[in-house]
Amino acid sequence: MKKSFKFILNLVPRPILIRLSYLVRPIIAFALKGNNFVDPIDGKSFKSFLPYGYENQRENVLSPSTLSLERHRLLWLYLKQNTNFFTENIKLLHFAPEQAFYKRFKKLKNIDYVTTDLNSPLADVKADICNLPFNDNSFDVILCNHVLEHIPDDTKAMQELYRILKPGGWGILQIPQDLNRATTFEDDTITDKKERAKIFGQYDHVRIYGIDYFEKLRSIGFTVDEIDFTASMPVSEIKKYCLAKNEIIPLVRK
Repeated sequence: MKKSFKFILNLVPRPILIRLSYLVRPIIAFALKGNNFVDPIDGKSFKSFLPYGYENQRENVLSPSTLSLERHRLLWLYLKQNTNFFTENIKLLHFAPEQAFYKRFKKLKNIDYVTTDLNSPLADVKADICNLPFNDNSFDVILCNHVLEHIPDDTKAMQELYRILKPGGWGILQIPQDLNRATTFEDDTITDKKERAKIFGQYDHVRIYGIDYFEKLRSIGFTVDEIDFTASMPVSEIKKYCLAKNEIIPLVRK
């Protein structure tokens, strides 16, 4: 199964993968029903989750029902427990909308929900994050998760996010991050897809963010809280929800 997952992830374009997943996930979810692990997004439990990863596959991380990964479940729990996201009237901009969230956010009556991406079939607005078609100070909340590592000019992208966020607004800008790395690494001379996957973890990533990511966000103008949400969670919950211990949630404010 591990080899077949890796083959499919690297061979099939992501927009097609999204469409195919709607067909196969009910079958997989039924086959893996059990009581060992819980997806907090829909409350369903399973005997195991699925492996996931482009280069180095992680075992037991992909939920069979919502197709959520560790970062999605962590974000869901944080939004539920530490914000008014599900109750306050907000205008939300969601970049590269994840399947785990898309239909759920769309149904929320308190949210004026706008999605954007260049390629995703779930995006309402097809747009370049470095040149967004939105007015200044347009959104109360921005979710932009695992997007910036794909963007060559991430400074311009961050500036655009800051521009369209309302004063007093907030956002969560998750990225894959190596917390043992002091400075971000990028090298645009590495063009071979296999080599990029080996070095950056995925063929279409352009950098590995270090802990200086937070300071870069601050240099744009954001106030940044580095939230280690799992630090306050029992180990049993971290295991039950299949979370990545000590993953940092970058909460930004304007």
